Amino acid sequence: MEMEKRINSQEQEEDVIDLMEIARLLLHKWKLLFIALLAGAVVGGAYCAFLLETTYRAEASLYITSNESLLSFSDLQLSSALTEDYAYIIKSRTVLERVIDEQQLDMDYKDLDKIVSVTNPDSSHVIRIGVTTSDPQMSRNIANSLLNISADQINQIVGNGMPSVIDESVIHAVQEIKPSMKKYCALGGILAFVLLAGVFIVRMLMDTTIKSEDDITRYLGVPLLSSIPYAKNFGKEKKK
Repeated sequence: MEMEKRINSQEQEEDVIDLMEIARLLLHKWKLLFIALLAGAVVGGAYCAFLLETTYRAEASLYITSNESLLSFSDLQLSSALTEDYAYIIKSRTVLERVIDEQQLDMDYKDLDKIVSVTNPDSSHVIRIGVTTSDPQMSRNIANSLLNISADQINQIVGNGMPSVIDESVIHAVQEIKPSMKKYCALGGILAFVLLAGVFIVRMLMDTTIKSEDDITRYLGVPLLSSIPYAKNFGKEKKK
């Protein structure tokens, strides 16, 4: 019984990762880790500078409500509840395909759906349409086309009057979105650091060779009775 307890306790000790030993290992390899950090940051920055394109986001907005001049509280509640339905109509296949035909776009409705966003800020009666492409003029044209076609489609389906246009997209209001150089440098450096540190840690955990007197007790489970010092020049001195 006692023997089994010793064996179990020894197995548990072997399974425990020595955090101090890992910390000492990483501290010993700090130069390589620092080089990996810098190299990863350079690669991330190069990826951002040469492979990522600057994009342009154009926005247009609609106001959804009844066509009557005086609105009751129930009418406002109904319009607010239908705003999500209107947003779905704007990104419907019918509307997107009409936009593609009108703008003569070289894409299908699924591709157009990926660059179009429809939001309802603060659960209001306003629907904001956003289009992001690599061309500012193209973003503006698609946003305005989507604005007009979706307004007409909503009027046909809901039959509650044409939604009011708040803002059409204009070229000077198109937002330029540049990739963040700092972000990609930081991500590249951290990724390289973590990968190299992981390699060092895995190699350390898989290495079961005896390197010190403590390793004998740890891996073999037997106490160390004595040790013989190693003399590097012992053979040479004996020959002399």
